Amino acid sequence: QPYKIKEGVKRIVFIGNSITYAGQYITYINAYLSIRYPQKNYEIINLGLPSETVSGLSEPNHANGEFPRPNLHDRLKRLLAKTKPDLVFACYGMNDGIYMPLAEDRFKKFREGILCLNKKVTLQGAEIIYITPPIYQGKEGKAYSDVIEVYSQWLVNQHHSSGWKVIDVHHPMKQELKIRQLENPDFVFAKDGIHPNTAGHFLMAKTILLYLGAEEFKQANDFKSVLSRYQNGQAILTLVKNLQKITKDSWLTYIGHQRPKMNPGLPINQALEISNNIKVKIKDLIKKTNNKSLD
Repeated sequence: QPYKIKEGVKRIVFIGNSITYAGQYITYINAYLSIRYPQKNYEIINLGLPSETVSGLSEPNHANGEFPRPNLHDRLKRLLAKTKPDLVFACYGMNDGIYMPLAEDRFKKFREGILCLNKKVTLQGAEIIYITPPIYQGKEGKAYSDVIEVYSQWLVNQHHSSGWKVIDVHHPMKQELKIRQLENPDFVFAKDGIHPNTAGHFLMAKTILLYLGAEEFKQANDFKSVLSRYQNGQAILTLVKNLQKITKDSWLTYIGHQRPKMNPGLPINQALEISNNIKVKIKDLIKKTNNKSLD
């Protein structure tokens, strides 16, 4: 059954690693929800942090020895206190096996990290939805893709055993890859095997939005085809991209983190002022927007 975002939810926070920080899938979700549910006034904050894990692990000589992987739990308390989210989406797993073969000690750290995350978010009074990691196609090959498979399946199992809300993007992506490679054996979702391209981010957004009840995505092959049904859709997407780009680094700096070499962004008050001006422009465009599919 599709999940319906509860009444009263305003602030939605996405956390994860560099895939979430890149944020293309979040921009698609933000734009669509803005167009379809303008009265909800959702505020969507991207707090993905490159290199981050939920397990607290870091491989030897990570980043050529410049810094260990940041641990979500070093910033989670501040993150929840400063953003006060109503709903959290969490996408972890890709970095958590630290690109080594499956081992129980590392897998246990991932499970413990997720369980701790679950406890802290629910104690805050927010709801959390887990997103399984995308597929891995990198240089470590099947050994690490199997790790991501196991981590993804464990998250899916939590839905059945504990009633967690889990969106599985891993297995739909794996299935879509098989279909695409029948037509083009060289097709990949990520050139480096880790970070999805536009097609990968769209598939992530599509799977998440279908979970949220957006039936019109069932037959969609790209985001443009969905936007074309809405007057001013592309212009709204462009504004949402700008909004997300301006705010994500400012929020990360405001909360604080241990990941060096990040853009500090604008001071948070300045970034929020600019984003509020962009939101006014988005609302003006939405007022003029007609759903062509309903004409």
